[in-house]
Amino acid sequence: MQSVLLRSLRSVREKLLSDGSRRSKERPDEEEEEEEGRALLDHLPVDMQFLIMTYLPPEDLCRLGACSRFWRSMVQEPLLWRFFFMRDVNSWTSVDHLSMPKEEFLSVAAPDAPELQKLDFMAEYLRCSPACRCRYQQPRPALEAVAFFLQNLVSGSEPRFAMFGPGLEQLDDSLMTTMMHSPHILPVAGIPQRQIGGIGSGISFLYNNQHKFNIITLYSTYSSERERARLEQQSVRSKLFVLQGETESGPVYSVAPQVQEACQAVNGFIFVSNAQTDKGRIEEAGQVRAVLQPVWGPASRPLLVLSCVSRDGVERTPSVTVAHQLQLHLLANPWMVRNHKTPLDPSKPAQYRERIIYKDSVSL
Repeated sequence: MQSVLLRSLRSVREKLLSDGSRRSKERPDEEEEEEEGRALLDHLPVDMQFLIMTYLPPEDLCRLGACSRFWRSMVQEPLLWRFFFMRDVNSWTSVDHLSMPKEEFLSVAAPDAPELQKLDFMAEYLRCSPACRCRYQQPRPALEAVAFFLQNLVSGSEPRFAMFGPGLEQLDDSLMTTMMHSPHILPVAGIPQRQIGGIGSGISFLYNNQHKFNIITLYSTYSSERERARLEQQSVRSKLFVLQGETESGPVYSVAPQVQEACQAVNGFIFVSNAQTDKGRIEEAGQVRAVLQPVWGPASRPLLVLSCVSRDGVERTPSVTVAHQLQLHLLANPWMVRNHKTPLDPSKPAQYRERIIYKDSVSL
């Protein structure tokens, strides 16, 4: 891919320099001297010019393109942005319903394929890249970014969210425990004593010291079954959903009766995905579609997908891949996938981690 890109850049440079030489013969001497001064960087070897561009963030690359006609043409070379797109897309920490890359831009077609010349990789990169989207936003810790996303999409004095997914049960540490032990970011505001169809009302957190939101944790099985499956690295059948059948797009699920009232009562959903595995997420996609059925609530309710790993250094499924595997682009609801890490706290045994959150979780 890089060799094809360099050939294309050489072709662009040769054309531009030959055009520039022809125009300089028609200019006055002082304009010719000024053009020569500006063209010193232009005459670097293409390999060196390309290396310079790979070190520049997107905004600086665009500024470079504004320097001259030569660099504008070089920076706008489609294969250059395809190279950046394919290089960076798997490292993006988040993607949402507004910035999901279109499927044709993720094609593995040969870099010199004619159909790629019709795609505007530069515009797609600038639209999708988190660095470009967050340029004017202050960086936020992961948990604060989660709260910010939920707070900005849902109104109400204390909105409620249902949290579920294999990442709650298959990883070494509990995401909810991590949230409860992050008072500098999300102080615990209380544990309301009310029930939703027999399910505990969850835990209330405080965002920005003024906005409360409530999270109900929905587990798929008993704690003993989850612990055994985790130790034996086996999957368990979720009791939150009932399999209705199969279609070309995957299994079709309905929500189990004991959690239907909870699905109707919440203002949004948090799906915790296990990003340490990449076995495909067809079943998970069906379960996400089940809770978002219009019968349970309006399509304006947001879905936050936390793509979780237990520690740094673990190979992670990219957030864009998780979004595609969950078929989120087919949803009418606003959604976001965000990378998250749930660090293991060695001072708290597994039994403690289960006990502290099981009290306010669904009892199956």
